[in-house]
Amino acid sequence: MYRLEQNYRSTQTIVEAANTVISHNKNQIDKKVWTDNDLGQPITVHRSPTDAEEGRFVAASIWETQHQEHKKPSDFAVLYRTNAQSRAIEDALRKRDIPYKIFGGLSFYQRKEIKDVLAYLRLIVNPQDEEALKRIINFPARGIGDATIDKLTLAADQQQISLFDVLIRLDQGLLSVHGGTRNKLEEFARMIQSFQVLEKQLDAFELAAQVVKKTGLLLEFKKDGTPEGVAKMENIEELLNGIKDFVEGQQEIADARGALSEFLEDVALATDMDRDMDGEERVALMTIHLAKGLEFPVVYIVGLEEDLFPSAMSMNTRSELEEERRLFYVALTRAEQKAYLTYAQTRYRWGKLVDAEPSRFIEEIDEKYLEHTVPLTGYRYKSIIDKDIFGEVDTNKLRTQKPVSGIPPKQNQPTSAQLQKLRKIKPDIGIPVDRGNALSLDLQQGQWVDHPRFGRGVVKSLEGLGNDKKADIDFEHGGAKKLLLRFAQLTKIDNHG
Repeated sequence: MYRLEQNYRSTQTIVEAANTVISHNKNQIDKKVWTDNDLGQPITVHRSPTDAEEGRFVAASIWETQHQEHKKPSDFAVLYRTNAQSRAIEDALRKRDIPYKIFGGLSFYQRKEIKDVLAYLRLIVNPQDEEALKRIINFPARGIGDATIDKLTLAADQQQISLFDVLIRLDQGLLSVHGGTRNKLEEFARMIQSFQVLEKQLDAFELAAQVVKKTGLLLEFKKDGTPEGVAKMENIEELLNGIKDFVEGQQEIADARGALSEFLEDVALATDMDRDMDGEERVALMTIHLAKGLEFPVVYIVGLEEDLFPSAMSMNTRSELEEERRLFYVALTRAEQKAYLTYAQTRYRWGKLVDAEPSRFIEEIDEKYLEHTVPLTGYRYKSIIDKDIFGEVDTNKLRTQKPVSGIPPKQNQPTSAQLQKLRKIKPDIGIPVDRGNALSLDLQQGQWVDHPRFGRGVVKSLEGLGNDKKADIDFEHGGAKKLLLRFAQLTKIDNHG
């Protein structure tokens, strides 16, 4: 059998690092991939405090590399395990005016299930939104057919009122339908009205969580049971995560309460920017499954956390875990010149921040191939892959963690019984990168600044003193915002071009 073992694409560092990972698979073809290419740069490992910050790091890194190394957007690819992960990356790229393209799918806010949720939210804020009403009046199915919607439209046209006004005035005999259909229409109208009452009391996340639950949207996709249904559930979860991140960010804006109307304005801006990103030169965003056979000068593999990559749904057998490792090998070897591996310390799950552990795949790469943007702190065991969840511990193959920060490893080897109880010890959280105290920026009128959410903007005016100091800033794409400087994560732009 003739083996294709030479890699003509990637640097020696990338090829050899990938080899160290795939060597942990027991079921593999016996071959050693090699390359005549240059040694190349180390693989960068970046740890972010949250998944939103992970997206902002990727966007900032692409922006800086573009300008420093004169690369085109099409020289970059961002690879992720699940489609839902594109949301944070897309949001961050938009803020920096970096054009991108989703390969093999739609942009996050263009996906059907996301449009369905947003249609409910739009109708709550604006009951005159007839496009939104028609989209969701019978989704999930309520027994309100097209014929009834046609009658509703005709009645609204005859009375010169909105569709929703017809629904809430059914007792006036504006619509001729039988009793069962009338009850369904009235129930739908009452549900929307109850959400409108809640909208005055709850922030955008709290209300959206109520909507996806009480409308039956979650149940609709949960009972599907197919991989597509699971993906739709993940997308809805990620929408809620994005709304939560938005609400948390609103605390720095004076007089903002994270209301639903404020979030929908943000989404409308995002979708407008999607339409403006024309042209062939775009950053490629795709799942790792779609990346096979492709190559890019610079590749970012994001979301490298346990239960995300490797996926929690692919950890039942050794063969499933080894397939995840082969996927990681594929992802890493898509990079020609430079690879970035990123993960978050905490990640939103249904709007709640949960701790995340770095993927075992990072640990399986020999440290000599890596550089860490955030210094490693503390000490922990490597994952004991020979025991994992599939069988007995092979104590001859037990790998120990190299000491970090001068802390020596323990000398006494654990017994087999103790090994059965070992769990991965989470790394110390460490200190997030400090963007600086906004009050120390000494801002002046006319100063250009950069904000992680709103992008670049110019300071129009300043008011207040100390902790109450505010700045009116006109952002290029975020519009005019009044920010409380004690919360705002601003950095100065000395040379705005």
